[in-house]
Amino acid sequence: MRYRLITTIFLIVAAWLTAVPAQATRIKDLAAIEGVRENQLMGYGLVIGLSGTGDDITKSVFTRQAIINMSKRMGLSLSNDVLRQIRTKNIATVMVTAQLPPFTKPGSTIDIQVSSIGDASSLSGGTLLMTPLKGPDGNTYAVAQGPLAVGGISFGGKAAKAQKNFTTSGRVTGGAIVERAVDFALPPSKDIVYQLRETDFTTAARMVEAINRRFGAGTAKSVDSGAVKVIKPANFSGDTVAFIADLEGIDVAPDGPARIVVNERTGTIVMGQDVRIATVAVSHGNLNLIITDTPQVSQPNPLAQGTTTQTQTTTVKVTEDAGNLVVLPMGVNLGDIARALNAIGATPRDLIAIFQAIKAAGALQGELVIL
Repeated sequence: MRYRLITTIFLIVAAWLTAVPAQATRIKDLAAIEGVRENQLMGYGLVIGLSGTGDDITKSVFTRQAIINMSKRMGLSLSNDVLRQIRTKNIATVMVTAQLPPFTKPGSTIDIQVSSIGDASSLSGGTLLMTPLKGPDGNTYAVAQGPLAVGGISFGGKAAKAQKNFTTSGRVTGGAIVERAVDFALPPSKDIVYQLRETDFTTAARMVEAINRRFGAGTAKSVDSGAVKVIKPANFSGDTVAFIADLEGIDVAPDGPARIVVNERTGTIVMGQDVRIATVAVSHGNLNLIITDTPQVSQPNPLAQGTTTQTQTTTVKVTEDAGNLVVLPMGVNLGDIARALNAIGATPRDLIAIFQAIKAAGALQGELVIL
């Protein structure tokens, strides 16, 4: 019986020691290998098959020029008289954008985003013609073509119009075929440098500690707050992919600065869990000024020779809501701050002004970011 009790206690302690922290995150979600990234592609093309919702080629010069270029590639020669007679609105000029993932091989397909650049009212039902997608170096890395999926509708006439979402932008899933791969290879024996997505010295130090605990001391070393250098162990000398897969599965508890982000345009407030304030008293009241103009009309008696006169009577009324004084003690957490500010009936707009005042008073222990 005693042996079973000791064994049970040992298993509980072992499970507790090996438990992952509640806020732990995998390294693959915190950092990426230096050089392993997506590449942006862009192209200029035509969408055809629109039901009278395309560009007005009599006004859009670049749409007319795109039609001329397409006709020449197809072996057609259009005179200026013919071009002046074209009144079709079934074509739209678009910009095509895509993200080329790392290690993508020729023959693979990627998704594309198609956006109108002319005066087309809708791209619904259109088909993108073959469009080369180029990188910043001017080389073509993919070719796009296919029917568009537009996540919106638009109907109407001259007097009324109904629209849901945006109809001048659409996507083609797997609409581009990769023709050229970006030259990049994993280092076979050199160091692997991980770049943190959010630079932080504490997160970098914890990441180094976790890697060394897993693979041995000296495996990882922090370069700065945004980079960690990892040396591949000898037992992984011939398999870099297996080492990276094992390394990226390690859990690390990330850290970050105490920050409050407010958006004055939308009234949105986001507070981090590490935000703290010093002892401060907060009182907030609203001042309302109401000005009313009342017309006063004076008419003469019947059969009198007088004239009708009109005057304005102005009434000014000033009201101020009662401001409740709330004392916030030092070191309160996020929940205490929310409860205390809700107690005085503060709206999101009021909270922005309150946080700005607390920051100006030097009582906010964190960063206030205003968007």
